[in-house]
Amino acid sequence: MTTSKKFRPWRRLAGALEAVIILGIPFLKINGESALRFDIPSLRLHFFGLTLWMEEFFILLIAVIFLTFFFLLITLLFGRIWCGWLCPQTVISDLTRFAEKAKGLAYKLGAYSAVFLISVIVSANLIWYFIDPYEFIPQAMEGRLGDVTWGFWITLTGIIFLNFILLRQRFCATICPYAKLQGVMYDDKTLVIAFDTRRKEECMDCGACVKACPVNIDIREGMSNACINCAQCIDECADMMGHRERKSLISYFFGLPGGTGKILRRNAVMLGSVAAAFLVFFAYLLFSRVALDMVILPNYSFPPKITEDGRAVNSYILSLRNTGGKDIALKVDVNGISGSIAIIPEGDITVVAGELKKIPLYITVKDFNEKALKSNIFISVKSIKSDKLRVTRRANFIFP
Repeated sequence: MTTSKKFRPWRRLAGALEAVIILGIPFLKINGESALRFDIPSLRLHFFGLTLWMEEFFILLIAVIFLTFFFLLITLLFGRIWCGWLCPQTVISDLTRFAEKAKGLAYKLGAYSAVFLISVIVSANLIWYFIDPYEFIPQAMEGRLGDVTWGFWITLTGIIFLNFILLRQRFCATICPYAKLQGVMYDDKTLVIAFDTRRKEECMDCGACVKACPVNIDIREGMSNACINCAQCIDECADMMGHRERKSLISYFFGLPGGTGKILRRNAVMLGSVAAAFLVFFAYLLFSRVALDMVILPNYSFPPKITEDGRAVNSYILSLRNTGGKDIALKVDVNGISGSIAIIPEGDITVVAGELKKIPLYITVKDFNEKALKSNIFISVKSIKSDKLRVTRRANFIFP
Protein backbone atom coordinates (compact mmCIF):
# COMPACT_ATOMS: atom_id res chain seq x y z
CA MET A 1 0.00 0.00 0.00
CA THR A 2 1.16 3.52 -0.76
CA THR A 3 0.54 5.89 2.16
CA SER A 4 0.45 9.67 2.19
CA LYS A 5 -1.43 12.20 4.28
CA LYS A 6 -2.23 14.58 1.45
CA PHE A 7 -2.01 14.11 -2.30
CA ARG A 8 -3.68 17.41 -3.19
CA PRO A 9 -0.53 19.61 -2.85
CA TRP A 10 1.50 17.20 -4.98
CA ARG A 11 -1.18 17.07 -7.67
CA ARG A 12 -1.32 20.87 -7.73
CA LEU A 13 2.46 21.02 -8.06
CA ALA A 14 2.41 18.49 -10.91
CA GLY A 15 -0.34 20.47 -12.66
CA ALA A 16 1.54 23.76 -12.23
CA LEU A 17 4.74 22.28 -13.65
CA GLU A 18 2.84 20.83 -16.59
CA ALA A 19 1.18 24.19 -17.28
CA VAL A 20 4.54 25.99 -17.23
CA ILE A 21 6.01 23.43 -19.64
CA ILE A 22 3.10 23.37 -22.09
CA LEU A 23 2.68 27.16 -22.09
CA GLY A 24 6.41 27.80 -22.19
CA ILE A 25 7.62 25.44 -24.92
CA PRO A 26 6.21 27.52 -27.83
CA PHE A 27 8.23 30.53 -26.59
CA LEU A 28 11.46 28.52 -26.36
CA LYS A 29 13.81 29.07 -29.30
CA ILE A 30 16.57 26.68 -30.41
CA ASN A 31 18.79 27.69 -33.33
CA GLY A 32 16.39 30.52 -34.11
CA GLU A 33 13.33 28.25 -34.43
CA SER A 34 10.60 27.16 -32.06
CA ALA A 35 11.57 24.24 -29.86
CA LEU A 36 8.45 22.31 -30.89
CA ARG A 37 6.22 23.49 -33.71
CA PHE A 38 4.76 22.12 -36.94
CA ASP A 39 5.07 24.80 -39.60
CA ILE A 40 2.09 24.27 -41.91
CA PRO A 41 3.22 26.40 -44.92
CA SER A 42 6.55 24.57 -45.24
CA LEU A 43 5.31 21.21 -43.84
CA ARG A 44 8.24 21.06 -41.42
CA LEU A 45 8.35 19.94 -37.82
CA HIS A 46 10.78 21.79 -35.56
CA PHE A 47 11.72 19.31 -32.87
CA PHE A 48 14.09 20.63 -30.21
CA GLY A 49 16.81 21.82 -32.56
CA LEU A 50 16.11 19.38 -35.40
CA THR A 51 13.94 20.02 -38.42
CA LEU A 52 11.97 17.17 -39.94
CA TRP A 53 10.50 17.53 -43.41
CA MET A 54 7.31 15.83 -44.55
CA GLU A 55 9.20 12.99 -46.26
CA GLU A 56 10.94 12.25 -42.96
CA PHE A 57 7.72 11.85 -40.97
CA PHE A 58 8.22 8.08 -40.84
CA ILE A 59 10.54 8.93 -37.94
CA LEU A 60 7.54 10.39 -36.11
CA LEU A 61 5.61 7.19 -36.79
CA ILE A 62 8.25 5.29 -34.83
CA ALA A 63 7.94 7.87 -32.02
CA VAL A 64 4.14 7.41 -31.97
CA ILE A 65 4.52 3.62 -31.74
CA PHE A 66 6.99 4.06 -28.86
CA LEU A 67 4.60 6.39 -27.02
CA THR A 68 1.73 3.94 -27.54
CA PHE A 69 3.63 1.07 -25.92
CA PHE A 70 4.99 3.39 -23.23
CA PHE A 71 1.49 4.49 -22.26
CA LEU A 72 0.36 0.87 -22.24
CA LEU A 73 3.24 0.07 -19.88
CA ILE A 74 2.45 3.00 -17.57
CA THR A 75 -1.22 2.02 -17.52
CA LEU A 76 -0.40 -1.60 -16.73
CA LEU A 77 1.86 -0.57 -13.84
CA PHE A 78 0.20 2.55 -12.45
CA GLY A 79 -3.36 2.49 -13.76
CA ARG A 80 -4.93 5.88 -14.45
CA ILE A 81 -2.06 7.87 -13.00
CA TRP A 82 -2.01 9.98 -16.19
CA CYS A 83 -5.73 10.77 -15.90
CA GLY A 84 -5.57 11.77 -12.25
CA TRP A 85 -2.31 13.70 -12.24
CA LEU A 86 -1.22 14.94 -15.68
CA CYS A 87 -4.09 14.91 -18.18
CA PRO A 88 -4.80 18.54 -19.22
CA GLN A 89 -8.54 17.84 -18.88
CA THR A 90 -8.04 17.01 -15.20
CA VAL A 91 -5.53 19.77 -14.54
CA ILE A 92 -7.73 22.51 -16.02
CA SER A 93 -10.82 21.06 -14.33
CA ASP A 94 -9.02 21.38 -10.99
CA LEU A 95 -7.96 24.91 -11.88
CA THR A 96 -11.53 25.94 -12.72
CA ARG A 97 -13.21 24.16 -9.81
CA PHE A 98 -14.57 27.52 -8.68
CA ALA A 99 -17.03 27.35 -11.61
CA GLU A 100 -18.78 24.38 -9.99
CA LYS A 101 -19.27 26.29 -6.75
CA ALA A 102 -20.59 29.45 -8.40
CA LYS A 103 -23.99 30.45 -7.04
CA GLY A 104 -25.84 33.65 -7.69
CA LEU A 105 -25.88 35.61 -10.93
CA ALA A 106 -22.90 37.88 -10.13
CA TYR A 107 -20.70 35.04 -8.89
CA LYS A 108 -21.58 32.85 -11.88
CA LEU A 109 -20.90 35.67 -14.32
CA GLY A 110 -17.48 36.26 -12.77
CA ALA A 111 -16.65 32.55 -12.63
CA TYR A 112 -17.74 31.91 -16.23
CA SER A 113 -15.78 34.96 -17.40
CA ALA A 114 -12.66 33.54 -15.74
CA VAL A 115 -13.25 30.16 -17.40
CA PHE A 116 -13.71 31.92 -20.74
CA LEU A 117 -10.40 33.77 -20.31
CA ILE A 118 -8.64 30.50 -19.49
CA SER A 119 -10.25 28.94 -22.59
CA VAL A 120 -8.94 31.79 -24.74
CA ILE A 121 -5.38 31.23 -23.44
CA VAL A 122 -5.55 27.44 -23.75
CA SER A 123 -6.85 27.59 -27.34
CA ALA A 124 -4.20 30.15 -28.27
CA ASN A 125 -1.56 27.89 -26.71
CA LEU A 126 -2.68 25.02 -28.95
CA ILE A 127 -2.36 27.25 -32.01
CA TRP A 128 1.15 28.31 -30.92
CA TYR A 129 2.33 24.79 -31.72
CA PHE A 130 1.54 25.62 -35.36
CA ILE A 131 2.06 29.40 -35.52
CA ASP A 132 5.01 31.07 -33.82
CA PRO A 133 3.65 32.96 -30.78
CA TYR A 134 6.13 35.77 -31.49
CA GLU A 135 4.17 36.29 -34.73
CA PHE A 136 0.74 35.30 -33.43
CA ILE A 137 0.53 37.73 -30.49
CA PRO A 138 1.50 40.95 -32.38
CA GLN A 139 -0.77 40.00 -35.28
CA ALA A 140 -3.65 39.29 -32.89
CA MET A 141 -3.18 42.65 -31.18
CA GLU A 142 -3.20 44.38 -34.56
CA GLY A 143 -6.10 42.32 -35.92
CA ARG A 144 -4.01 40.76 -38.71
CA LEU A 145 -4.30 37.04 -37.92
CA GLY A 146 -6.32 36.13 -40.98
CA ASP A 147 -9.74 34.55 -41.30
CA VAL A 148 -8.57 30.94 -40.96
CA THR A 149 -6.55 31.56 -37.79
CA TRP A 150 -9.31 33.68 -36.26
CA GLY A 151 -11.81 30.95 -37.09
CA PHE A 152 -9.73 28.23 -35.44
CA TRP A 153 -9.13 30.37 -32.36
CA ILE A 154 -12.80 31.24 -31.92
CA THR A 155 -13.96 27.65 -32.53
CA LEU A 156 -11.39 26.12 -30.15
CA THR A 157 -12.22 28.70 -27.49
CA GLY A 158 -15.92 27.87 -27.74
CA ILE A 159 -15.34 24.10 -27.53
CA ILE A 160 -12.96 24.38 -24.57
CA PHE A 161 -15.24 26.83 -22.74
CA LEU A 162 -18.30 24.59 -23.11
CA ASN A 163 -16.23 21.57 -22.11
CA PHE A 164 -15.14 23.10 -18.80
CA ILE A 165 -18.55 24.58 -18.06
CA LEU A 166 -20.72 21.57 -18.92
CA LEU A 167 -18.59 18.40 -18.94
CA ARG A 168 -15.46 18.81 -16.84
CA GLN A 169 -14.37 15.43 -15.36
CA ARG A 170 -17.51 13.81 -16.75
CA PHE A 171 -15.70 13.94 -20.09
CA CYS A 172 -13.17 11.45 -18.67
CA ALA A 173 -15.87 9.13 -17.37
CA THR A 174 -18.12 9.14 -20.43
CA ILE A 175 -16.35 10.26 -23.62
CA CYS A 176 -12.57 9.87 -23.42
CA PRO A 177 -11.55 6.76 -25.46
CA TYR A 178 -8.30 6.31 -23.54
CA ALA A 179 -10.24 6.09 -20.29
CA LYS A 180 -12.46 3.39 -21.81
CA LEU A 181 -9.48 1.33 -22.95
CA GLN A 182 -7.55 1.47 -19.70
CA GLY A 183 -9.76 -1.02 -17.88
CA VAL A 184 -8.74 -3.84 -20.22
CA MET A 185 -5.05 -3.05 -19.66
CA TYR A 186 -5.11 -3.71 -15.93
CA ASP A 187 -3.97 -6.88 -14.22
CA ASP A 188 -4.23 -7.98 -10.60
CA LYS A 189 -1.17 -5.91 -9.59
CA THR A 190 -1.97 -2.57 -11.27
CA LEU A 191 -1.91 0.49 -9.01
CA VAL A 192 -5.47 1.55 -8.19
CA ILE A 193 -7.35 3.69 -5.68
CA ALA A 194 -9.55 1.52 -3.51
CA PHE A 195 -11.43 1.37 -0.23
CA ASP A 196 -9.73 -0.93 2.28
CA THR A 197 -12.50 -3.41 3.01
CA ARG A 198 -10.39 -4.94 5.79
CA ARG A 199 -11.14 -1.80 7.83
CA LYS A 200 -14.73 -1.21 6.73
CA GLU A 201 -15.97 -1.27 10.33
CA GLU A 202 -13.96 1.93 10.92
CA CYS A 203 -15.96 3.84 8.26
CA MET A 204 -18.09 6.58 9.84
CA ASP A 205 -20.42 6.68 6.81
CA CYS A 206 -19.85 10.42 6.62
CA GLY A 207 -20.05 10.44 2.81
CA ALA A 208 -17.12 12.86 2.48
CA CYS A 209 -15.47 10.67 -0.17
CA VAL A 210 -18.66 10.62 -2.28
CA LYS A 211 -19.17 14.40 -2.01
CA ALA A 212 -15.54 15.04 -3.05
CA CYS A 213 -15.66 12.72 -6.09
CA PRO A 214 -15.84 14.78 -9.33
CA VAL A 215 -17.57 11.90 -11.16
CA ASN A 216 -20.02 11.08 -8.34
CA ILE A 217 -19.03 7.50 -7.55
CA ASP A 218 -18.88 5.77 -4.18
CA ILE A 219 -15.45 4.20 -3.92
CA ARG A 220 -16.68 2.10 -0.98
CA GLU A 221 -18.80 0.04 -3.38
CA GLY A 222 -15.72 -1.15 -5.26
CA MET A 223 -13.68 -0.08 -8.27
CA SER A 224 -15.43 1.78 -11.07
CA ASN A 225 -14.45 2.46 -14.69
CA ALA A 226 -15.51 6.07 -14.13
CA CYS A 227 -12.88 6.65 -11.43
CA ILE A 228 -10.15 8.96 -12.74
CA ASN A 229 -7.77 8.35 -9.81
CA CYS A 230 -7.68 12.01 -8.78
CA ALA A 231 -7.12 11.01 -5.11
CA GLN A 232 -9.60 13.60 -3.79
CA CYS A 233 -11.45 10.86 -1.91
CA ILE A 234 -8.17 9.86 -0.22
CA ASP A 235 -7.59 13.39 1.06
CA GLU A 236 -11.17 13.80 2.27
CA CYS A 237 -11.11 10.49 4.11
CA ALA A 238 -7.72 11.38 5.60
CA ASP A 239 -9.24 14.62 6.95
CA MET A 240 -12.13 12.78 8.56
CA MET A 241 -10.07 9.90 9.93
CA GLY A 242 -7.46 12.36 11.17
CA HIS A 243 -9.85 13.39 13.92
CA ARG A 244 -9.53 9.83 15.20
CA GLU A 245 -5.77 9.81 14.60
CA ARG A 246 -6.11 7.05 12.03
CA LYS A 247 -5.03 6.69 8.41
CA SER A 248 -7.36 7.11 5.48
CA LEU A 249 -9.54 4.12 4.65
CA ILE A 250 -9.00 4.90 0.97
CA SER A 251 -5.56 4.79 -0.61
CA TYR A 252 -3.42 3.64 -3.51
CA PHE A 253 -3.00 -0.16 -3.69
CA PHE A 254 -1.15 -2.42 -6.08
CA GLY A 255 -4.09 -4.62 -6.95
CA LEU A 256 -6.65 -5.21 -4.20
CA PRO A 257 -6.10 -3.96 -0.62
CA GLY A 258 -3.66 -6.29 1.02
CA GLY A 259 -2.04 -7.27 -2.26
CA THR A 260 1.65 -6.88 -3.00
CA GLY A 261 2.94 -4.97 -5.97
CA LYS A 262 5.52 -6.39 -8.32
CA ILE A 263 6.88 -4.08 -11.00
CA LEU A 264 8.92 -6.73 -12.81
CA ARG A 265 6.27 -9.12 -14.06
CA ARG A 266 5.92 -10.83 -17.42
CA ASN A 267 3.44 -8.42 -19.07
CA ALA A 268 5.39 -5.38 -17.88
CA VAL A 269 8.71 -6.80 -19.10
CA MET A 270 7.23 -7.57 -22.52
CA LEU A 271 5.69 -4.11 -22.96
CA GLY A 272 8.79 -2.41 -21.57
CA SER A 273 11.05 -4.32 -23.96
CA VAL A 274 8.97 -3.39 -27.00
CA ALA A 275 8.79 0.26 -25.90
CA ALA A 276 12.55 0.35 -25.30
CA ALA A 277 13.23 -1.19 -28.73
CA PHE A 278 11.16 1.46 -30.51
CA LEU A 279 12.78 4.20 -28.42
CA VAL A 280 16.25 3.02 -29.46
CA PHE A 281 15.12 2.79 -33.10
CA PHE A 282 13.64 6.29 -32.93
CA ALA A 283 16.85 7.70 -31.40
CA TYR A 284 18.92 5.97 -34.08
CA LEU A 285 16.80 7.38 -36.91
CA LEU A 286 16.79 10.83 -35.35
CA PHE A 287 20.51 11.16 -34.76
CA SER A 288 21.76 9.23 -37.79
CA ARG A 289 19.77 11.27 -40.28
CA VAL A 290 21.80 13.34 -42.72
CA ALA A 291 20.81 17.00 -42.86
CA LEU A 292 21.06 16.99 -46.64
CA ASP A 293 18.98 15.40 -49.37
CA MET A 294 19.83 15.18 -53.05
CA VAL A 295 17.78 14.17 -56.07
CA ILE A 296 19.34 13.91 -59.53
CA LEU A 297 17.03 14.97 -62.35
CA PRO A 298 17.69 14.92 -66.13
CA ASN A 299 18.32 18.26 -67.76
CA TYR A 300 16.02 18.05 -70.78
CA SER A 301 17.17 21.41 -72.08
CA PHE A 302 20.69 20.02 -72.63
CA PRO A 303 20.68 16.51 -74.22
CA PRO A 304 23.91 14.41 -74.20
CA LYS A 305 26.35 15.44 -76.94
CA ILE A 306 29.90 15.06 -78.22
CA THR A 307 31.95 18.27 -78.47
CA GLU A 308 34.26 19.16 -81.34
CA ASP A 309 37.32 18.12 -79.32
CA GLY A 310 35.84 14.65 -78.65
CA ARG A 311 34.44 15.09 -75.17
CA ALA A 312 31.14 13.49 -74.09
CA VAL A 313 28.96 15.92 -72.18
CA ASN A 314 25.93 15.09 -70.03
CA SER A 315 23.89 17.54 -67.99
CA TYR A 316 21.80 16.97 -64.85
CA ILE A 317 19.79 19.05 -62.41
CA LEU A 318 20.88 18.61 -58.82
CA SER A 319 18.03 19.19 -56.39
CA LEU A 320 19.63 19.88 -53.01
CA ARG A 321 17.66 20.35 -49.81
CA ASN A 322 19.30 21.45 -46.58
CA THR A 323 17.17 19.89 -43.84
CA GLY A 324 19.45 21.14 -41.07
CA GLY A 325 19.58 24.35 -39.12
CA LYS A 326 22.88 25.70 -40.53
CA ASP A 327 24.16 26.74 -43.96
CA ILE A 328 26.23 24.10 -45.76
CA ALA A 329 29.10 24.65 -48.22
CA LEU A 330 29.28 21.67 -50.60
CA LYS A 331 31.58 20.28 -53.25
CA VAL A 332 30.52 17.95 -56.09
CA ASP A 333 32.47 14.78 -56.89
CA VAL A 334 31.96 12.15 -59.62
CA ASN A 335 33.19 8.55 -59.64
CA GLY A 336 32.56 5.26 -61.43
CA ILE A 337 33.57 6.13 -65.00
CA SER A 338 36.92 5.83 -66.76
CA GLY A 339 38.51 8.68 -68.59
CA SER A 340 39.36 12.30 -67.85
CA ILE A 341 36.43 13.91 -66.00
CA ALA A 342 35.59 17.60 -65.68
CA ILE A 343 32.74 19.03 -63.60
CA ILE A 344 30.93 22.34 -63.95
CA PRO A 345 30.48 24.10 -61.55
CA GLU A 346 33.93 23.49 -60.11
CA GLY A 347 33.60 25.74 -57.06
CA ASP A 348 31.71 25.40 -53.82
CA ILE A 349 27.92 25.32 -53.64
CA THR A 350 26.27 26.94 -50.61
CA VAL A 351 22.82 25.79 -49.55
CA VAL A 352 21.36 27.83 -46.72
CA ALA A 353 19.40 26.24 -43.87
CA GLY A 354 15.98 25.04 -45.00
CA GLU A 355 16.62 25.88 -48.65
CA LEU A 356 15.70 23.75 -51.65
CA LYS A 357 18.22 24.58 -54.33
CA LYS A 358 18.33 23.35 -57.93
CA ILE A 359 21.51 23.79 -59.94
CA PRO A 360 22.57 22.54 -63.39
CA LEU A 361 25.52 20.13 -63.37
CA TYR A 362 27.65 19.46 -66.46
CA ILE A 363 29.95 16.44 -66.60
CA THR A 364 32.43 16.01 -69.45
CA VAL A 365 34.45 12.86 -70.11
CA LYS A 366 37.51 12.63 -72.39
CA ASP A 367 39.41 9.52 -73.51
CA PHE A 368 36.41 7.27 -72.91
CA ASN A 369 35.68 3.89 -74.46
CA GLU A 370 34.17 4.74 -77.85
CA LYS A 371 32.25 1.43 -77.94
CA ALA A 372 30.36 2.24 -74.75
CA LEU A 373 26.77 3.44 -75.03
CA LYS A 374 26.22 4.35 -71.39
CA SER A 375 27.79 3.90 -68.00
CA ASN A 376 26.75 4.13 -64.37
CA ILE A 377 28.28 7.04 -62.51
CA PHE A 378 28.09 8.07 -58.86
CA ILE A 379 27.54 11.74 -58.12
CA SER A 380 28.39 12.84 -54.58
CA VAL A 381 27.99 16.09 -52.71
CA LYS A 382 29.99 16.46 -49.53
CA SER A 383 30.47 19.14 -46.95
CA ILE A 384 33.73 21.03 -47.10
CA LYS A 385 33.91 21.21 -43.31
CA SER A 386 32.76 17.71 -42.33
CA ASP A 387 33.59 14.36 -43.88
CA LYS A 388 30.51 12.83 -42.24
CA LEU A 389 28.09 14.90 -44.32
CA ARG A 390 28.14 13.20 -47.70
CA VAL A 391 25.33 12.07 -50.01
CA THR A 392 25.87 9.87 -53.08
CA ARG A 393 23.39 9.02 -55.83
CA ARG A 394 23.70 6.87 -58.93
CA ALA A 395 22.99 8.22 -62.42
CA ASN A 396 23.40 7.15 -66.06
CA PHE A 397 26.03 8.77 -68.26
CA ILE A 398 25.12 8.43 -71.94
CA PHE A 399 27.65 8.42 -74.80
CA PRO A 400 25.77 9.75 -77.87
